[in-house]
Amino acid sequence: MSVPLLRKAKSSPALQPAPAAAAPAVRQVEVGPEHDGQRLDNFLLRLCKGVPKSHIYKAIRGGEVRVNRGRAAADHRLAAGDLIRVPPLRVPEARPAFVPAGEFPVVFEDDALLVIDKPAGVAVHGGSGVDFGVIEQLRAARPQARFLELAHRLDRDTSGLLMVAKKRSALLGVHQSLRDGGWRKHYLALVAGDWVNDRQHIRQPLTKWTTRSGERRVRVDPEGQPAHTIFTLRRRFGAFSLLDAELKTGRTHQIRVHLASAGFPIAGDDKYGSDDANARLARRGFRRMFLHAHTLALPHPLSGEPLALEAPLPPECTRLLEELAVP
Repeated sequence: MSVPLLRKAKSSPALQPAPAAAAPAVRQVEVGPEHDGQRLDNFLLRLCKGVPKSHIYKAIRGGEVRVNRGRAAADHRLAAGDLIRVPPLRVPEARPAFVPAGEFPVVFEDDALLVIDKPAGVAVHGGSGVDFGVIEQLRAARPQARFLELAHRLDRDTSGLLMVAKKRSALLGVHQSLRDGGWRKHYLALVAGDWVNDRQHIRQPLTKWTTRSGERRVRVDPEGQPAHTIFTLRRRFGAFSLLDAELKTGRTHQIRVHLASAGFPIAGDDKYGSDDANARLARRGFRRMFLHAHTLALPHPLSGEPLALEAPLPPECTRLLEELAVP
């Protein structure tokens, strides 16, 4: 009696195991001159965008990150030419956002600094529901630039002078100048109300808080951080006044909150402003906050030469002042 041969069943392509995803590999990254003097943790946070901070610090503490084959602490200062061992660090899957290249009016530029006149309504960087801002657009427009970093911040709805460092040494120099009080920064603000004093100092400590909807706000708080603004009357328009605001400290929303707390909210301010005054201006076609970073004086971060920069009022602000001046 013959025994039938058992034939080996062919495996179905649908049943074949899927190829394993390639695991992240160890990288060897050389430190360029633009990152000379930077802390190791800050270097990795920029290099490994999207990786949670806790993962990066854990890798440093565990010795998975090496500098020139040796262990290093998070605050270790890197030098140009250092070789960094970067271990596999998984980045959460995310759909990359398209960043259009953007150029902005240039007020000053050399090999260390770029100062632009930022329009109102444009965030300075991405985050908190904003896919991209000024700095991402500048990097897209200047792919050859090895280093572009914000030297300070402006609110999204504030226009005017914004400084970008083109070298790490310039960034550090700008920050040192700011800490030393070497800046003189003036804004122009139109406020609701008839301002009284020609010159007035407001020293009100400020603290940040978050609304139930998750919106960031600032308020006057005796337990907050010290904040000092000097206001100088430029012109009266009856129901409105044009002020010069000089920042002596740089707290979040400082000018806006100081003016609102004094009873003179900034025209068009949708966070701290007057709904009635904003509605009257909207009927005139003015639909932005009237706060403009007008002048900036500071020593050049590398040469020490004095810089005096100015951004004129945007046309929509000038137009509004002309209309308010008409009896």
